[in-house]
Amino acid sequence: MIALSLAGIALISLLAQWLAWSLRVPAILFLLLSGLLLGPVTGLLDPDQLLGDLLFPLVSLSVAIILFEGALTLHLTELKGIGKVVRNLCSTGMVTSFAVIGAASYFLLGLDWRVAMVLGAVLVVTGPTVIAPMLNVIRPVREVDKILRWEGIVIDPIGALFAVLVFEAVRLGSQGDLIDHTLLALAKTVGVGSLIGVAAGWITTLIMRKDWLPVSLHKFGVLALVLVTFTLSDWLSHESGLLAVTVFGIWLANQEGLDLEEVLAFKEDLAVILISSLFILLAARLDLAQLWQLGPMVLVLLCVVQFVARPLCILVSTLGSDLPWRARALLAWIAPRGIVAAAVSASFAISMHEAGIEDADKLVPLVFAVIIFTVVLQSLTATPLARLLGMRQSAPDTWLLIGANSVARAIGRALADQGIPVHLSDPAWEHCKLARMSGLPCYFGNPQSEHAELHLPLTSIHTVL
Repeated sequence: MIALSLAGIALISLLAQWLAWSLRVPAILFLLLSGLLLGPVTGLLDPDQLLGDLLFPLVSLSVAIILFEGALTLHLTELKGIGKVVRNLCSTGMVTSFAVIGAASYFLLGLDWRVAMVLGAVLVVTGPTVIAPMLNVIRPVREVDKILRWEGIVIDPIGALFAVLVFEAVRLGSQGDLIDHTLLALAKTVGVGSLIGVAAGWITTLIMRKDWLPVSLHKFGVLALVLVTFTLSDWLSHESGLLAVTVFGIWLANQEGLDLEEVLAFKEDLAVILISSLFILLAARLDLAQLWQLGPMVLVLLCVVQFVARPLCILVSTLGSDLPWRARALLAWIAPRGIVAAAVSASFAISMHEAGIEDADKLVPLVFAVIIFTVVLQSLTATPLARLLGMRQSAPDTWLLIGANSVARAIGRALADQGIPVHLSDPAWEHCKLARMSGLPCYFGNPQSEHAELHLPLTSIHTVL
């Protein structure tokens, strides 16, 4: 029966992902609906009964892998080129969202202040897995498209790291009355997590550079090291594991000349599997009665998230920029929450419940309520709003050429001379370099990868050759 349930979850995950791909909407929507139908609606799936004591360790390890995969995309050198607005969104804007949502949760719903703070911290993360499919349908002007894509990429690991630190401060603060004790314990957690993460990154870099591990084992080796890093850090300092794997991923991503293409592709595939299965399991555990018990103030909180927190975040982040008000209005509307918020909140909720913190059981239902509200509302309304504001791109007109060898470059040059926008793609760096030197934009890598979805101008592509 257990094997049948696990196989069923895998099949339903695949169907949900395929349906989302067919309709060009975020997969999280169908995964969420599947989990709700299997769990609270029909009672066919009970994750606690299915997995028992393995549930929490599996959730924790899955979240660690997802955060590591997100951190692998954060190249610090690229932060210089993404503009002041994106940097502000991932710093002052993030703190603004945290403060507004945390305060609203505390005053509107009467939540325990510790749960309210963690809820505010968790909900600052948007993430590329929900942003990218939505933008491909909306097709906003390139400036807005670039800002939202980069916000999703950068705020994924940074926001998760911020949530971990807030959670640690809350957890440690509830264990003692002395501020000094709390700060000391927080410093220990941050120190251990950072040190273990850096050590894991250094060791992995050394192993790959010295060829101590065959290339065929790089993917499995990195996965094993991620799991060891998470568990070792957690063992040395409780709840520091998520910080350790995030630092580990950022360290690897910023090593010059380290070939991570195969590792990144493997982690993308693994993350899709984990996200799909994990989201169905977490949604199936939801107790919808808890949301009804909170009353209509939940709707007020959802409105605060959409109509107060995000616009204030954009206002603070775009001060002094030359963005037109229409672009700011569209940015203020689009901020769907995704799998990182759901997974991290589930991990935090279990730890807070074990620590005896009141209202801990309300954290996950509230996060899922925000996910449902933002994804559904924004998926349905963002395209008409972009059209109304005149912030939608014209019909796609770019040709994507797969390959950048001499023949592809000649074709690209001929098309460009006729005024047709072109973009090349090639996994060979030498070909990419020659294309760029001849004035043709070229994506270095596999155009079918998740990385390409974030870095290629897919919204403007009309023809693939």
